[in-house]
Amino acid sequence: MKNEFFLRKNCRLLKIVVILQAKKLIFRLMALTIGDKIPAILGKNQAGKEIKASDFNGKKLILYFYPKDNTPGCSAEACSLRNNYSIFQDNGYAVVGVSVDSAASHQKFIESKNLPFDLIADEDNRLVKEFGVWIEKTMFGNKYMRTLRQTFIINEEGVIEKIYYPQSLRTTRHGEQIRRDLIDKKA
Repeated sequence: MKNEFFLRKNCRLLKIVVILQAKKLIFRLMALTIGDKIPAILGKNQAGKEIKASDFNGKKLILYFYPKDNTPGCSAEACSLRNNYSIFQDNGYAVVGVSVDSAASHQKFIESKNLPFDLIADEDNRLVKEFGVWIEKTMFGNKYMRTLRQTFIINEEGVIEKIYYPQSLRTTRHGEQIRRDLIDKKA
């Protein structure tokens, strides 16, 4: 009888784990990918202005997601994109960054790094979830949620054409990496 209770309890736990794993899989499958159209409303920028997909009609968009303002890796990535910004503009690309930091934090980040592009303050995590970059991480046995560093290249019709996944993204040279892949190869 005691073993039967233990087995039932463990089976129930196993079912819970399987259900949770299935929900994670469904969440990852629902993430936007190549060929998908981006949402009509992206969010609000550092000044509180709503940024829409239609704002980029006729332009290509580099939409990059990053974990946190004013951290070494995120600063290096933003500065690399800033350093290549005029080349991107000359070739019909706009650049927009996204993190879950506040608009005030974004404003300070823009000022401290002299960034010429908008940053979306996704404080409700809607956009990071929609793009599938809001993930669970574990550090020292503690689980927490954070934004995955990932970049989406979007064409003039608002359709995702290319994705730079974390394993292929070079933080300190990301601007150069995008320029080389999208602009230099066409020349």
